Amino acid sequence: MARTPIHGVVLLDKPIGLSSHTALARAKRAFQAAKAGHTGTLDPLASGLLPVCLGEATKFASDLLEADKAYRASVFLGVCTTTGDAEGEIIETRPVTVDDAAIEAVMERFRGPIEQIPPMYSALKRDGRPLYEYARQGLTLERAARSVTIHEIKAEPLAGACFTLSVLCSKGTYVRTLAEDIGRALGTGAHLAALRRVGVGSLRIDEAITLEALEALNGPARLERLLPVDTLVQSLPRVVLKAELVGRFQNGQTVSVEDCLPSPRVRVYGESEAALQFLGVAEIREPGWLKPHRLIASGL
Repeated sequence: MARTPIHGVVLLDKPIGLSSHTALARAKRAFQAAKAGHTGTLDPLASGLLPVCLGEATKFASDLLEADKAYRASVFLGVCTTTGDAEGEIIETRPVTVDDAAIEAVMERFRGPIEQIPPMYSALKRDGRPLYEYARQGLTLERAARSVTIHEIKAEPLAGACFTLSVLCSKGTYVRTLAEDIGRALGTGAHLAALRRVGVGSLRIDEAITLEALEALNGPARLERLLPVDTLVQSLPRVVLKAELVGRFQNGQTVSVEDCLPSPRVRVYGESEAALQFLGVAEIREPGWLKPHRLIASGL
């Protein structure tokens, strides 16, 4: 079957054990789309929300890469592993004598801006090679701490040696490292037993569909699962251009608008007879002037 010009966003609920690349490939195949991309990987160990961009939506995937993420994480106290998660080998065990009050007291240290040292088992590169390749060779390299922000963090009651964290954090946060650091602060050690992403920006897992369910739908029903391209940029202020300015903007020309918005970037729509048409994203270089940044192909 020929590839078709499909444009939009489908929210997948990725299962444990499947790579983000494989999930993306299956979604692309289901829609017979010509182009597809995602907005940030989930490890095979993790499940949850994976927004997949199709067609013109791939131009705006970076906006969700920058967005805050929400997770539910299972933290297992008293056991440290080589990778910081359940896939690694156990390297240390300690007794667990903490209670819910002790955990809540420690949580306060991890609210707001914090410093994290990226794990060796990560895709960050050193001299062109991902860190996990060095780790698999038994090597540990010096890594600089990175600033991230934990906007919200809440621990549910202990169940044996395990408890669940709800976390809302900035991009670049390693929840695996967060679990290890909490265990270190408690004096018990810990590793990440399970991870589920439940939010990316304004998108939520409640809106997602499993790959199996998506693949089981017929063509029209599958297309109904597509969200519009501008779903990816809802956090940006909206500007509506008058009909006479639409063509100039679509041709890459800077145009003037009456309202001066307090934002460096905006999502832009054009007036039309049927409804507002999403045109793309613009930068405000100086008050009252919009410079096209990323544009939807005209005629869509």
